[in-house]
Amino acid sequence: MPGGGLEVDDYINTPKTTKDAWYFALEKSLRREVKEETGLEVGDLKYLLDLTFIRPDDIPVITFSFWAEYEPQKGSLGNNQEQSGEVELDEDNVEYFWGTLEELKEYDLIEGIYDEIEMVDNLIGGKTINEE
Repeated sequence: MPGGGLEVDDYINTPKTTKDAWYFALEKSLRREVKEETGLEVGDLKYLLDLTFIRPDDIPVITFSFWAEYEPQKGSLGNNQEQSGEVELDEDNVEYFWGTLEELKEYDLIEGIYDEIEMVDNLIGGKTINEE
């Protein structure tokens, strides 16, 4: 589950969309994080949910979860071949796993991550998710 924060470098050196602001900074940040952490490009980003909590130091936090399908890139290697889609982890990550929902139950995931993956699986399967 690639993740991270919005960095000023995600937008500061790009033209402003309005007099004082930039559009799509969050989307650019998401794409950068996925690319940095996995080496993969993703297709259309789809909003999944937001999560709000208060850190132990009393600072409120809101996180946003998005999902996307892998997007093969033609011609990015100087030819018309699609990239392999093979994961290339950055130096901060040591392993990755492609698996089924059932297989993921065997892993000690961050609280709530399994539920989010299950929601995405339901959406891909044409089901709706419960917003309770």
